[in-house]
Amino acid sequence: MARQSLLGDIWGFLRVRKVWWLLPTIIVLLLMGVLAVASQVPYLAPFIYALF
Repeated sequence: MARQSLLGDIWGFLRVRKVWWLLPTIIVLLLMGVLAVASQVPYLAPFIYALF
């Protein structure tokens, strides 16, 4: 049996259980994670800080 990725598992859970209200929460959490990682890059930090 092929091993699924984490995102594949989450997508399967959303599709089978029909809990589409979780999708915006997951997207916001992913965006916050990307923002946290991008803020550690020195040449991107001034642009990110300007957003807030």
